[in-house]
Amino acid sequence: MNLRSAIGARLAALACAFAFVAIPCATAQAADASGDATKAPTTASSPAAPTPSAAPPAARITDNRPGAVVVFNRPIVEFRAPLLGMSARDRAEDASERIRRLLAMGGPGKVSTEKIAQGMALMLDGQLALVISDEDAIATPGESVRMLADQAARTLEIVVAETREARDHRYLVRAAMHAAVATAIWLALLWLAHLAWRVTARTLMRVAERHAERLRVGGGEVISRHHAIAAVRRIVGVVAMATMVILTWEWLGYVLGLFPFTRPWSEGLTGFVIDKTTGLLESIARGLPSLFVAVLIFAIAWLADRAQRSFFDRIASGRITLRALDRDVAPPTKRLATIAVWVFAAAMAYPYIPGSDTDAFKGLSVLLGLMVTVGASGIVGQAVSGLILMYTRTYRTGEFVRIGEREGTITRMGLFTTTVRTGLGEELTMPNSQVLGTVTTNYSRTFGQPGFAVSIAVSIGYDEPWRQVHALLADAAKRTDGIAASPPPQVFQTSLDDFYVKYQLVCRATASAPAERAAVLSALFANVQDAFNEAGVQIMSPHFLSDPAKPKIVPKSRWQGNAPPAAG
Repeated sequence: MNLRSAIGARLAALACAFAFVAIPCATAQAADASGDATKAPTTASSPAAPTPSAAPPAARITDNRPGAVVVFNRPIVEFRAPLLGMSARDRAEDASERIRRLLAMGGPGKVSTEKIAQGMALMLDGQLALVISDEDAIATPGESVRMLADQAARTLEIVVAETREARDHRYLVRAAMHAAVATAIWLALLWLAHLAWRVTARTLMRVAERHAERLRVGGGEVISRHHAIAAVRRIVGVVAMATMVILTWEWLGYVLGLFPFTRPWSEGLTGFVIDKTTGLLESIARGLPSLFVAVLIFAIAWLADRAQRSFFDRIASGRITLRALDRDVAPPTKRLATIAVWVFAAAMAYPYIPGSDTDAFKGLSVLLGLMVTVGASGIVGQAVSGLILMYTRTYRTGEFVRIGEREGTITRMGLFTTTVRTGLGEELTMPNSQVLGTVTTNYSRTFGQPGFAVSIAVSIGYDEPWRQVHALLADAAKRTDGIAASPPPQVFQTSLDDFYVKYQLVCRATASAPAERAAVLSALFANVQDAFNEAGVQIMSPHFLSDPAKPKIVPKSRWQGNAPPAAG
């Protein structure tokens, strides 16, 4: 209803335009012609040439504005220089008035040109109409005084013909009838177009309502039914308004062209459309060769991008093996190659893009470059850090690492961030610049086999034989599910402190997931405590100052504590 009421209101408003175009134009033309006739001089003497005595010379010389000779709304010529003490604007007003008087005399309307000392004289029925000076031609680029005079003569002939039409009442009546018929046709076309728009809008809205929910990406609606209907309504409204403007423009140009007094306005409307359309088509025609070269460059870049993508995809899948390029760095290398190909193509095609040499295009390019330079400094630093981590192969996806105080499995290596999943199920996202500046320990490359290293440290007193401690730690590792038998667990004495010896157990876990590693590590700690309790060996943590009266061990009878025994 909004579209129909809006169009109906515009139809009613535009229907009144005929009263403001056809009838006043005819009345104005008749009044103008009769007024000129009453102002015509009774003598047939030739009008005098402009003289400096008509007005004070000083006031005219200081006025350097150009002046156009306009008769019947039609510009005949434009004066750009003073002549005989008269400014260009005064010359134009004087010439316009002189031509009106000559036209009001009702002569045959013969137009001719004569060469005079000041330039060229334009004659109407043997009497002087205007003078085009040599200075007018000099001030008009690309025009000579002869060319200006010939063009003014042709325009004056048109003015003479239009003056006769304006005095012909039968012609004006026919023009008014034609304008009325054209207005009726115009209103009928608007009404038919309005009906067509209503039918089209209803049909498209039904289609949008029926098929909007089918547009899904990833299980979600691309556009809802409400938004689809609203979009269709707006599109139909825009098309309707554009059609109305085109029809009105054509009707107005035709009606104005029927009457001599408004014909220059019609030519202006038509000329505007023709000039803009011609200019657009000429610009497109001039830009087609360059545009073809730009399209060719981008087509070659597309083929090159497809070729390099296929090459790096084969490396990533293992079908192609290169010593200098690892499978893990093939995807980022592919992205870098894609960026390089398209940046190079854009640089090559830039001079061939239509409009690239304009100041607006250059200013936009500078603005975009400045925005990227100022706003992307941190992004570039992150990207460079990501590339360094990738190409130095610090870690790979699926490896277990320790970055600073955090440890977990690498789940994603991005150009800007690295994602780590801990054994507790936490997902950590770390900026690559921070990762690059932190010590990184890779537990997945200790043995060169699948899995990762597991290491625990215990403190045992000097009164316990170190060989027994080694055996107990190795036995605890063998009891733990998820600890590989090959290579066998190893025990190292890492320090001799004041009250105890620090032992470190290193073994290989076969677990692949962070949660599995946490479970393996927890089970290993439990088995170490069981093994040492069974052997009666105290673990010297926390620190103590003297040997206790009773050994700090947990007998097997108390392993379950106060908790109920496990079922089974």
